[in-house]
Amino acid sequence: MKAFYIDLSVCNGCYCCQIACKDEHVANDWTPYAKPQPDTGQFWIGITERVRGQVPKVKVSYIPKLCHHCDEAPCMEACTVDAIYKRDDGLVIIDPEKCTGCKLCEDACPHDAIFFNDNLNIAQKCTGCAHLLDNSDEWEVPRCVDACPTDAIQFGEESDFKEFIDNSELINPEAGTKSRVYYKHLPRKFVGGTLYDPVEKEVIIGAKCTLKDDASGEEFTVETDNFGDFWFRGLKDDRRFTLTMEKGGKTQKVEGILTDKDLSLGDIPMTL
Repeated sequence: MKAFYIDLSVCNGCYCCQIACKDEHVANDWTPYAKPQPDTGQFWIGITERVRGQVPKVKVSYIPKLCHHCDEAPCMEACTVDAIYKRDDGLVIIDPEKCTGCKLCEDACPHDAIFFNDNLNIAQKCTGCAHLLDNSDEWEVPRCVDACPTDAIQFGEESDFKEFIDNSELINPEAGTKSRVYYKHLPRKFVGGTLYDPVEKEVIIGAKCTLKDDASGEEFTVETDNFGDFWFRGLKDDRRFTLTMEKGGKTQKVEGILTDKDLSLGDIPMTL
């Protein structure tokens, strides 16, 4: 069974996957896999930009999103005319010739991955470029995968990506659909700032910074870099923390709550 594997740590937001999908499917009729994708309004794979934090500490993540090709796909159950089927390789296809345009599949999809073509009166979505995989010896991966310059998006047999899967997550796992799109490095909360000496008017390098989760007692430790910056990444939601910074026998503390927003603490003074 094949699946998609997406590593967000190397996705640079180039939009090549989105453009390649448009190039492959707009104005091209690949029946019985798919009818032409509209020029506008549909992105069978689309990039979502997530901006986190506040100036001066800001992080931007790019998240490619597409059909999850679920093992337990609600769209298949919702379809009353058996227009949606799952292939032996794991790809879920909407047969454009059987679809009656009832929109039940679109309403049933918890991942917002199905679109409706008003002109053709059919539901449409990512096909995994099954028309290429089936009919061309030159194509072993979908167009989006082939176009990715950083290999952030990959496609292949689960047995070949076991290590990736073991360290991956699902988007919207609570839907319980057994998604076949695996992600690594999904954005998590962070705390970041810059430590500086207001007397010397210099940043402080090599200060020990300890972030303590006041609820669990768990601690994370980093050192300020050559710019006086520190980052704590991958933090949990709704936590109260205590941040302690130490250098040359001096200590500085900050207390706060990490809830729905990432914290950019800005410049923090410490006189050495």
